[in-house]
Amino acid sequence: MSEAVEGDLIVRREGSAGIIRLNRPKAINAMTLEMSMGIDAALDQFEADPAVAVVVLEGAGERGLCAGGDIRGLYESSKANGDLGKVFWRQEYIMNARIAAFPKPYVAYMDGLVMGGGVGLSAHGRHRIVTEKTKLAMPEVGLGFFPDVGGTWLLSRAPGELGAYFGLTGQTMNGPDAIHARFADAVVPTEEWPALRDVLTKVGPGTLSVEVDRLIAGFATSDAAGPVAAQQARIDAWFAHDSMHDIFTALEKDGSELALATLKTLREKSPRGMVVTLKLLRLARGAVSLEACLVREYRAALEVFRSDDFREGVRAAIIDKDRSPRWSPPDVDQVTPEMLAPYLAEIGADELTFPQSR
Repeated sequence: MSEAVEGDLIVRREGSAGIIRLNRPKAINAMTLEMSMGIDAALDQFEADPAVAVVVLEGAGERGLCAGGDIRGLYESSKANGDLGKVFWRQEYIMNARIAAFPKPYVAYMDGLVMGGGVGLSAHGRHRIVTEKTKLAMPEVGLGFFPDVGGTWLLSRAPGELGAYFGLTGQTMNGPDAIHARFADAVVPTEEWPALRDVLTKVGPGTLSVEVDRLIAGFATSDAAGPVAAQQARIDAWFAHDSMHDIFTALEKDGSELALATLKTLREKSPRGMVVTLKLLRLARGAVSLEACLVREYRAALEVFRSDDFREGVRAAIIDKDRSPRWSPPDVDQVTPEMLAPYLAEIGADELTFPQSR
């Protein structure tokens, strides 16, 4: 198989492994629409090629697998009333579902930063490898957004209320915490990755996922719970509520150093983004599939794209970098049911649909 031109995405076969390497190291491999389309094409190619036994996703550079989507491009399109959000998220969400259902073993090497869209590329895969350098997060509420790319499905299936905690605070998971939260499967030290990668390029045709699990286990540590897992009981008590008002009240009532630090973090986030996130997470608990969550996320994402909060969040974090967003409304108690409703409403002909077959 010939290698693609070495642009933002490198696609090639090494032995029996189909390699997908995100190749924007200066941007921590933030994903563009063109990269997403390229990954989809690579999956077509690898699925059809009988010589490819396993697919490996990795990121170029030392800083991380993927820092998320190309937020600056989405911001510019939103400001200009463009349609990049509509096009980008449709492509991305369909790809997320495809990764989850991919028929061959799909191995994601989640080293360094793995955020937002990077989680969508990796955490839906069958074999999810983290390292001692992994910093995984879904920090979208800090941008007036919510954890998308199937994030509501993943977070809602974390133990107890960890999903609500990680989704609302944007708190970072290390490798063991990512395993505990069911975002990853094994911790493999970075120094062991080259050897494991080499083994993966030599597996035989028709290799089953259980065999790939066994190979990975041969290089993995036994780490399975990090610092956040140790606070599970307290987090469960604080985030067991179905309204942000009640979560804030529980944290204030606790009054401990950790509770007050968590409260401070929440007060920095978009009130509207938090309310939308919590609602989507509670709905996701009853979802029958990842696709059902992605359909809901797409509806909400299009509403976010039109919102001042999204543009303001990106401005404060990425454009002006003053870290002082002016949220609208500024308080969770001012987010009304009427404000929430458009994020959940059906969108007719624009609804997200998935290909029946490839």
